[in-house]
Amino acid sequence: MRDHRKLRAFELADGLALEVYRQTKHFPQEELFGLTSQMRRAAVSVASNIVEGCARNSEADFLRFLDMAYGSIRELEYQTSLAARLGYFQQPAVEALTASVEETGRVLYGLIRSFRS
Repeated sequence: MRDHRKLRAFELADGLALEVYRQTKHFPQEELFGLTSQMRRAAVSVASNIVEGCARNSEADFLRFLDMAYGSIRELEYQTSLAARLGYFQQPAVEALTASVEETGRVLYGLIRSFRS
């Protein structure tokens, strides 16, 4: 078993989840069960899959959960872009959130690659 708290990918994913919750709080009410919910679920999924993968005993299971986390970060990347194009974000917020999504994705992908090689 691994300690997820020692992984930079988890630290970034955890911070990202908090930021997604903060930013989506200002979305239109009609998006509460739409894009707001989808973005929050994707962000939480990234961190949660890293945690669950770390709790698994085999490296194959660990990698499978990291792959799911990576899929969720890419999903969030699209959703962030969509929300920005719909005008749900102020410009500085979308730039910061996009940068955070990209950094989390890069670190997570690097972690996956390091365990695969």
